[in-house]
Amino acid sequence: MASTVPRHIAMLVLVLAAASTRAASAAGACAAEKFPAGKTYATCSDLPQLGAALHWTYDESKSSLSVAFVAAPAGPNGWVAWALNPTGEGMAGAQALVALKGSSAGGAPAVKTYNITGYVPLGGASTPIAFPATDLAADSGSGGKIRLYGKLQLKKGTTAVNQVWQVGTSVTGGAPDKHAFSAGNLAAKAKLVLSGKATAPAPSPAPVAGGPAGSAGSDAGAGAATTPAAGKSASGAASVGVSSVALVALALMGFLAVV
Repeated sequence: MASTVPRHIAMLVLVLAAASTRAASAAGACAAEKFPAGKTYATCSDLPQLGAALHWTYDESKSSLSVAFVAAPAGPNGWVAWALNPTGEGMAGAQALVALKGSSAGGAPAVKTYNITGYVPLGGASTPIAFPATDLAADSGSGGKIRLYGKLQLKKGTTAVNQVWQVGTSVTGGAPDKHAFSAGNLAAKAKLVLSGKATAPAPSPAPVAGGPAGSAGSDAGAGAATTPAAGKSASGAASVGVSSVALVALALMGFLAVV
């Protein structure tokens, strides 16, 4: 009996390690993001394209959406953007928040708003957007990522919205330069379901050969959309993982008590 105890303990340790790994995977990469003090969000989702993630809290009674968009720009002095589109599924018509890393040397990324009306170059000055925006800010996260913060006032009764996101390589004159037209760039859109705390891919039109010769705000039809990760409560996902690990730990303690 004594000779089998170490073997049983080793097996239980392996089970505990596997449970910890599964818990971390279930929580998702977005749940591991550490924000500055005072910035917390009820839900997060690992978006299906460009290595981006969205964290958000939706106050349904006030139709207020607080967000933190996290993504790495396509270049060291590039930009990231996240937008809602009240009229369509692509970039044209999007009401965008843009964080530009190259606009302030050594400082925090500058945040601007743009009403993307079509495939034209964007200027260095913000333009008004359809959703009143407050608390706009940005900072640098790990791995060269930019974290873009803001609060948008949505129309009363909003339960789902079309979202679009993008990354670019460079900034000229305080304005984002044109982004790439790779498959990931063209497919960076989805429906954000606020009431259900999940995202679902927005239907996409048929692919367009080549793509428009537009600016940073342009896009083209994407192919089949990739199913994004389901929205997660950061605290909820963590608690599920902790519960699994705790159960295995209790099992180990009980086994040791018996032997």
